[in-house]
Amino acid sequence: MRIISGELKGKKLSDPLDKSTRPLKDMVRESIFNILDHSNKVSAKIFNAKVLDLFSGTGSFGIECLSRGASEVFFFENYHNSLKILKQNIFNLKLENKSKVYNYSAYNLEGSNLEHRIFDIIFLDPPFKDGEIKNLIDQIKKIKIADINSILIIHRNKKSDDNISKYLNIIEEKNYGLSKIFFCKLI
Repeated sequence: MRIISGELKGKKLSDPLDKSTRPLKDMVRESIFNILDHSNKVSAKIFNAKVLDLFSGTGSFGIECLSRGASEVFFFENYHNSLKILKQNIFNLKLENKSKVYNYSAYNLEGSNLEHRIFDIIFLDPPFKDGEIKNLIDQIKKIKIADINSILIIHRNKKSDDNISKYLNIIEEKNYGLSKIFFCKLI
C-alpha cells in the first residue's frame, strides 16, 4: 500500500500482520478522495479538515487525509496487530504531531473524551460482518462530534443491508468490487 497523493505521495505503508485486518484497497481509497475533491454533491474539503478514522486498521485512510493537508486525524483501533502497524506507519511518516491514536473500541466513543469536538470528516470502516452501524451513528449523535456540515463516509460490503438511510441522509453511494461506500450527513 502506498500514499496516493499529497505531501507524502508514493510513500509506502506497512501492511497488516495477518488476515484479520481488511485494508482499504488503493482503488477504493482513491475513489473516495476523488469524490471528496470533485463531487458537486459532497461538500467536504480535506485541507485543514479535522478527521476521525474509526476502525483505522493500518491507518491508510487517515494518513492519506494528512498527506492531503488535513490538520489532524484521530485514529481509533483496538486490535493489537493493527494498532502496532498503525503506530509504526505514523512514526515512519513523522505524523505524530498531527495525529492521536486511541487504543480504544470505536463502539465506546462515549468514554473517549471526544464529546463536543466537531469533526469535518468521520470515516467508519467496521468489519464487514459487523451489524452495529446504527449503534455507532447513535453514539456520534449523542456525543455531538458531527454537525450539519460534517460528512460521514461509511465503507461496507456491497451485500450488507444496514438500512443506513433510516439513520443518515445519503448524499452519494458508490460500489467498487465487493465494497460499497456511502457519503452521508446526519439527519
